[in-house]
Amino acid sequence: MTKYYLDSLVCRPILFMQKKRSAKSTKEVIVFTSCSMILTALGIDIMLPALGAIRHHFGLPENSTATANLISYFFMGQITQLFFGYLTDRYGRLPVLRLGFVIYIFCGIATVFAPALSIMLLLRFFSGMGAAAVLMTAIASVRDQYAGSEMARVMSFVLTIMLLTPVIAPALGSFVLQHSSWQVVFLIPPLFAIPVFVWSFRLAETLPAEARLKTGFIKSFPQLWYVLTNRAFMRYCITATIIFSILTAYVSSSERIIGELYLQPAMFPWIFGIIGAVMAVFALSNSYFTKRFGAKKVLRFFLSAYLLVSLLFVALHFIIGNPLPLWYFVACIGLLMSFTVAADPNSSALALEPMGSKAGIAASVYGTLFFFIGSLIGTIINHFMIANVLPLAVAALIVSIVGMILTSGKKE
Repeated sequence: MTKYYLDSLVCRPILFMQKKRSAKSTKEVIVFTSCSMILTALGIDIMLPALGAIRHHFGLPENSTATANLISYFFMGQITQLFFGYLTDRYGRLPVLRLGFVIYIFCGIATVFAPALSIMLLLRFFSGMGAAAVLMTAIASVRDQYAGSEMARVMSFVLTIMLLTPVIAPALGSFVLQHSSWQVVFLIPPLFAIPVFVWSFRLAETLPAEARLKTGFIKSFPQLWYVLTNRAFMRYCITATIIFSILTAYVSSSERIIGELYLQPAMFPWIFGIIGAVMAVFALSNSYFTKRFGAKKVLRFFLSAYLLVSLLFVALHFIIGNPLPLWYFVACIGLLMSFTVAADPNSSALALEPMGSKAGIAASVYGTLFFFIGSLIGTIINHFMIANVLPLAVAALIVSIVGMILTSGKKE
């Protein structure tokens, strides 16, 4: 997911010369950026083991899909990415960064004291907004200070640290839940954010006044319309969005699937962590395959593999039985999620390829549609997964077919 924020910044022209930084300063940038970016993953993954306790707290049935919306609404908060992207280019990095921290911390703490699930969902949406502001601005600051291979090196360290979060966070959340309550689990992300927020006050502004945008937000609408009417851009954007909806549906319902449908709640952190580790391997290896074979060929390969696995996923329900045995489910969903994180960077690169000078706003549009629409579709899929995971398998098959059709046309 970090790829979409990074693309919007890499594609913008350098408006000022970066100053050479010391090794000590670079280490601080890496650690601070990593801590800032972890807030997004931490705000999702550590809370997954606690969703069952929240259902019990609000008196919901064990097979209720309502708590999955706590994850989906956090993703939906990313719809503000386009707005925060403009603000950080217009007014500088630090004001927007600190605003994002305040929103994230306040809403994260308030979520614990929400009297109703509907209030929690609203607060989770605003928490997602705060996370989007922090993540975008942190990466923008890296873009201000580094360029080319040096920036790639810094971001590779940051991304590696971030990819460890989905592997470790669910186990941490489960451990805390065993010795405390779901409220304590939900407090961990905002409490972690507080010292990082304080740390931001020792940082210097990285975007000088002369390099900031001078035009109003409304004046960017012609560029926005150009992006939305570009057929090549929309083809790849829609492909990535609908595939992301399957990832959203899986992540937000994973605790209930493992804990309630398969009656293995103790196994959930381990299963989620194993799948997360495999996804990290695929994500890190994608650059090698793309460099060797090209983005379009690699994307088509992973979409083809996605189609075959999703077809097998559906077929197994009728061959073996429904519900599908746990480890068959884990194998299928693990492969689908790994193909997703490997294919996504290529779809974003191909979508941005024809944008030229409009690549910055195009990447912001891409990320906004990707997160919001993808999460919305994922929420709809969740509501069908009451007794088994067949709806998820069918949805994966449908989106893979649509994705293959959309990416099979000639370049526009």
